[in-house]
Amino acid sequence: MKVLGLIGGGQLGMMITEAAKKMPEQISGVIVLDPTPNCPASKVGAKQITADFKDEKAILELADQVDILTYEIESGNSDVLKQAESKTEINPSPETLRIIQDKFLQKSFLAENNIPVTEFLEIKSLEDIKEKINQFGYPALLKARRDAYDGRGNYRIKSPEDIQLAYNNFAGKSLMLEKFVDFKMEVSVIAARNTKGEIATYPVVENIHENNILKITIAPARVSEDIAKQAEKIAHQTMQVLHGAGVFGIEMFVTRNDQVIINEIAPRVHNSGHHTLQSSKTSQFEQHLRAILGLRLGDTTLVHPTIMYNILGTGEFSGKYRISDFSQDNLYLKMYGKDESKPQRKLGHFNLVDQNNTLGVQGLLESLETITKKIKFIQA
Repeated sequence: MKVLGLIGGGQLGMMITEAAKKMPEQISGVIVLDPTPNCPASKVGAKQITADFKDEKAILELADQVDILTYEIESGNSDVLKQAESKTEINPSPETLRIIQDKFLQKSFLAENNIPVTEFLEIKSLEDIKEKINQFGYPALLKARRDAYDGRGNYRIKSPEDIQLAYNNFAGKSLMLEKFVDFKMEVSVIAARNTKGEIATYPVVENIHENNILKITIAPARVSEDIAKQAEKIAHQTMQVLHGAGVFGIEMFVTRNDQVIINEIAPRVHNSGHHTLQSSKTSQFEQHLRAILGLRLGDTTLVHPTIMYNILGTGEFSGKYRISDFSQDNLYLKMYGKDESKPQRKLGHFNLVDQNNTLGVQGLLESLETITKKIKFIQA
């Protein structure tokens, strides 16, 4: 049996911890490093070291206490994790984390391996933007290379007048410029690779964002067989070139001419994989543990069409809250144990499942529309 260490103890860490508790023959306990006291993972049985994700002393302390180390957030200090490899097994590898943490390095790595990505350029100055944006035209996306997620760190430049505003918005951060992709759909593939090199992918899913935050995932995606095969092939290619083991969330665009290109990769379990808790024989959380422990990967068959819906904090208030009851037989609610609501904060999700495989995606969408009207936030 092994003690599992996690960089990050948010909702992903919580669900990894819950999966670990179902594997007592392999995992005897979980310790998480997270800056938020009483983080979600700690509420389901993980021990917690309260410190910043990049805290060198805390990372090395965690490494000393565990047999295997992984992460649920890509904000960890990859240089320190590289040092910690002498103390414990770490997956995905710190080198993979280093590449993925920096979006410019990530895109460069994928392009060098002939994996299709959005067009991009490195930006070093304001004058650099003014010159290089001519290669892409308007609109174009200025992005922070590091520490950006859920749309944070992106600025759409619509005209020359936006360039100065975009540059000022990032206050000296390392930047890159991306060509704007007029996509018709955002999709993703949850992929896994174990320590023995076995690769498995879940069926491609469709993602709908609102204010740059994932709102709905539809499994399976409403795409042609050709697009599904393209996405699966790209996911396999990506897993073959990345080092280390674990589950990765691979976000992609489907272009207007039905080409699939990678937008970005997360070296961890992913929000668009939450549907697997009910839709699939093996959840992404169990799969991640199987991958890093060197076990045979689980079955990724989609058993039931499922829609995942994120429950986000509203803009109406911040503070302690409760939500109205909207339960029904084929709805599986998972709240993350966060005590306070904040605008756009991920507080929970639910999976709406076609249990008898009779509704189909369209029937689930119609049911979802009725359910979401019942969700009310009540200040506690």
